[in-house]
Amino acid sequence: MVEVHLYGKLRRHASDTRASGQSVVRLDPQPKETVRTALERAGIAPDEAYHVFLNGAILTTHNSMAPWLKYQQVQGAGLDTHLRDGDRLGLFARDMALLVV
Repeated sequence: MVEVHLYGKLRRHASDTRASGQSVVRLDPQPKETVRTALERAGIAPDEAYHVFLNGAILTTHNSMAPWLKYQQVQGAGLDTHLRDGDRLGLFARDMALLVV
């Protein structure tokens, strides 16, 4: 099972959209599943995900300060990174300010 945790405006893709709710989409991983294909299966356009975390580390972000802040980043192919059973994605919409140090 891959858990996709949604924040900000992306919550609308979850069954529980309340700010106090969990807003989690659970997907059974498909063979050769990537972050991109998982997003598409969840009905989320890849460009809606402004910050993407994989298992607690930043996979990709549109934050232009990320290189200077030396964010802990997952080494991979961005949204084309393969997922495994048990992985957890955290997706933040553009409306969610993000500062990770």
